[in-house]
Amino acid sequence: MKKVMLVDDEILIRETIRDNTQWEQEGFIYCGDAPDGEMALTLIEQLRPDIVITDIMMPFMNGLDLSAIVRERNPEVKIIILTGHEDFGYARTALRMGVHDYCLKPICPSDLIQLLRSTSELIDKEREIKANIDKLRQSEMEKTEISREKLLNDLCSGFVTTVEAIQLGMSLSLDLQAQYYVVVISEVRTLEDKPLSDLRLVSQIENDLIKKFQHVLDHKELLHFKRSRTEICWLIKGETLEQIKYELEIFKEILNINTEQVPAASISIALGIGSVQERLMNIHLSFLEAVEDMHWRRLSSQNRVTLWESLSGSMEQYVFLDRTLFVNFLKIGSSSQLSSFIEGYASALSGIDWSTAPIGYYILNDLTLEVFRSAKDMYRHWDSPEETLQQLQQILKTVRTTEEAVQYLTSLTNQFWSWRSQTNDRYGEMLRSVKEYIHANYNNDTFSLQDAAEYVKVSSSHLSKVFSQETGRTFIEYLTHYRIRKAMELFKTTSLKSFEIAFLVGYNDSHYFSTLFKRITGMTTTEFKKNGNLDNALLVMERGDVSEQIIMR
Repeated sequence: MKKVMLVDDEILIRETIRDNTQWEQEGFIYCGDAPDGEMALTLIEQLRPDIVITDIMMPFMNGLDLSAIVRERNPEVKIIILTGHEDFGYARTALRMGVHDYCLKPICPSDLIQLLRSTSELIDKEREIKANIDKLRQSEMEKTEISREKLLNDLCSGFVTTVEAIQLGMSLSLDLQAQYYVVVISEVRTLEDKPLSDLRLVSQIENDLIKKFQHVLDHKELLHFKRSRTEICWLIKGETLEQIKYELEIFKEILNINTEQVPAASISIALGIGSVQERLMNIHLSFLEAVEDMHWRRLSSQNRVTLWESLSGSMEQYVFLDRTLFVNFLKIGSSSQLSSFIEGYASALSGIDWSTAPIGYYILNDLTLEVFRSAKDMYRHWDSPEETLQQLQQILKTVRTTEEAVQYLTSLTNQFWSWRSQTNDRYGEMLRSVKEYIHANYNNDTFSLQDAAEYVKVSSSHLSKVFSQETGRTFIEYLTHYRIRKAMELFKTTSLKSFEIAFLVGYNDSHYFSTLFKRITGMTTTEFKKNGNLDNALLVMERGDVSEQIIMR
């Protein structure tokens, strides 16, 4: 109910209006009255009425002055002038300052109630409009909260399409278009539980990284976001491969990773580099590869730390194994060369005393980690290899002679070649299953990449990577195109309305569906229903990837 306050210097009028009106029955609360404008101001601040009925001619402060102050302080309060003066000049002044209505005394209770009802309806409408405006403002604020870092994070995670990324980037003044992209992840952390001073040093190193890299790039925009407490994710883009290579080298120099100094340092710095991609939509593939590369480099670094500790300052038993030579053999060698190569390669281990020190284990473990990291670089579709690595490391712990080391290296080589032979035809059946699952569940508005990954029993990140590389589209782009295709069929074969079709193909928001439909087909839903040709629209959809590539470049 609306609260009403009366201001009049004649007590008889105040009491008559107060006592002869059925306030609560009519939906109002009579909250108080005052004999003049000055006293009314204090009460208005205390009682917060919705409507103020005031006389004009009053001592100390008249109704017009009161109205002016109330309009300035509380513009939402509606003011009704109730006066015995017929001078139009008063009415004109009152209306100019925003008074809601101007009435002459005397006024009967029914007319007053009718006036209050119309005023109450106006208040309700204004409050509804204000609520809608506030809702729109809140919605806009939520949209603007998609910060540059969140956009970059979503882009690396594969949560946005190419067009969405470019449009959001433009709204955030973020230029994402380039010929080539590569994601790099840097990690700076303490080796173990270190004092607060070392944690501050981590933050200082990160800030120096950003400043130095920005200085080298000069005017070029530096794209990065904080992935975790210890990690920064960098998106390096350029127009030539030479430019990308140059900036990666600069980045490595700035990081100044020196593995020989790691054991003596309290701060550990690691780097993960993804593959170079030519499409904006494949940035998340480079990101996933950078995460994996970081993982293997970290394992290798930890192994070397342990190796140095095991040497205890003595280099007498240290053996150098050329990891590059071994990996190159894995890539191009044949089974006929295997025996002679491994025996020659392992001959460097003959001077190790396997029974007195674990040096041999750490040397071979370091080589094993390098092999696994190389396999990840070569076979991007490879499943998580941690279990296989653990099995090999368990075997490695049993090695006690050079002959057993030869057997282990032979097993490691055969394992690598097994991965190589399995990769080519491994994912055809999985992708067929995923597509069939999409076709069966596209109308579910909660259907997601995670659902499909659980269906084929792989991780969502692995499925995302494989799906994009094998189909040329992200999972969400494939799902969206399939839904729009089904929507076009329904438009042509049924008389359903647009919002009904949106629901049937998996969209609860009909406005979003309409926007998506026009972006993909080039026509509004109304245009398609009237004049659209299904075959032509499908052709436009098939050309969508080419259009996106043109947009990127």
